Amino acid sequence: MKPVPALAPAAAPKLPVSVLVVIHDAELNVLLLERAAHPGYWQSVTGSLDAPDEPLAHAAAREVAEETGLVADGGLRDWHLVNEYEIYPTWRHRYAEGVWKNVEHVFSLQVPRAAPVRLAEREHRAWLWLPWRDAAAKCFSESNAQAIEQLPRRLGGPAGAGR
Repeated sequence: MKPVPALAPAAAPKLPVSVLVVIHDAELNVLLLERAAHPGYWQSVTGSLDAPDEPLAHAAAREVAEETGLVADGGLRDWHLVNEYEIYPTWRHRYAEGVWKNVEHVFSLQVPRAAPVRLAEREHRAWLWLPWRDAAAKCFSESNAQAIEQLPRRLGGPAGAGR
């Protein structure tokens, strides 16, 4: 009798706590990523905590590195802004049964415009830099668009900066 192959362990459900990192340059151009599985869905760097005790800044730096290849090098700015929103039904299967809400913590990271971007191909298919207003208008996520709209004020510049 042949042995029965072991089943791969099921992936643990995602935690409903995430980070959003608005990556920008000094002129307030914003880096957006297009989701691989959802063409036309543009966003900033996002991702869930890997463990309930993972520090938020660590999760933000990890997600930046995983999704763009960029290194935060202590340049993350914690906005102390928390968004709570309903998880899109298309992504709820990734979470434990009955979870429908996510808590998102917002950060920003300034990088040189010429910083080389290396995408995580399983997650994203393209990237682009846009002036902050255009980037906000292109985001599919309302909380992401709102964060980008706050960028000039959060960085202490005039509301019309970068354009």
